[in-house]
Amino acid sequence: MFTGIVEYQGSVVRLMRRGGGARLEVRAPEIVGELQIGDSVAVNGACVTVTERNEEAFACDLVPETVARTNLGILEVGEDVNLERPVRATDRLGGHIVQGHVDAVGLVRSRRRVGAQEVLEVTVPFELTRYLAPQGSVSMDGVSLTVVAVDRDRFRVALIPHTVSVTTLGRKGQGASVNVEVDVISKYVERHMAARTPRPTFTIFEEQPKERAESPRPAAPKPPPTRPVAHTPPVTPSRSRPAPKSTAKKTPAKRPVPAAKRTAKRPASKPAKRRR
Repeated sequence: MFTGIVEYQGSVVRLMRRGGGARLEVRAPEIVGELQIGDSVAVNGACVTVTERNEEAFACDLVPETVARTNLGILEVGEDVNLERPVRATDRLGGHIVQGHVDAVGLVRSRRRVGAQEVLEVTVPFELTRYLAPQGSVSMDGVSLTVVAVDRDRFRVALIPHTVSVTTLGRKGQGASVNVEVDVISKYVERHMAARTPRPTFTIFEEQPKERAESPRPAAPKPPPTRPVAHTPPVTPSRSRPAPKSTAKKTPAKRPVPAAKRTAKRPASKPAKRRR
């Protein structure tokens, strides 16, 4: 583990490509005397293992993953690199927790001077900015820096004069590549929050449920064949002669009797006289 406080600057002696990986040799007489074979050292923020050393330089092997994720594979002979040895348990944590596991290579979008400090704007993949926060920490080429602002796919940092003079960031201009490592604590927080979502768990004695395959639906029955209907021509009504007029005389209709006459009472008849 490292802290992002650069100890020395070394220079590239040789970079040899080997398939997808490479072999890097760095001249660092100030610290090479304390390095042993198998020790870890951060080169531009990337943790590598010392595989060979002499009085002035050390060598390390770069696997294809390191070449793809860092700017170590594009270093040129004579180019300066930031160096830091692992932190001891009794040392002060001057910067922040830096693992040496570079997340991506950023690109310096702009560089401008604001008072006595230099402000760098760096673009990174969009999925990394969610781990950055204003006043949070970020590692650039192994240097622990404070984030000034964060946008969708970029962030800004400010370099004080001391950082400009003792690290390679003082010579990084527009278009330069830098190794970016976000704060590992933010990754653990995201992981913890995602783990709080309940998910079904299975023991070794239980068989995981298999997905049920959807049974094919029965085919709809075919309709019975229909017989063709014979075509019959439409029937046209025949023209018939009009019936002859009747010669019988019409009887006059009876006039209705007035209601007053129908309701008038007849006079009572006198009883007949009996004969003696």
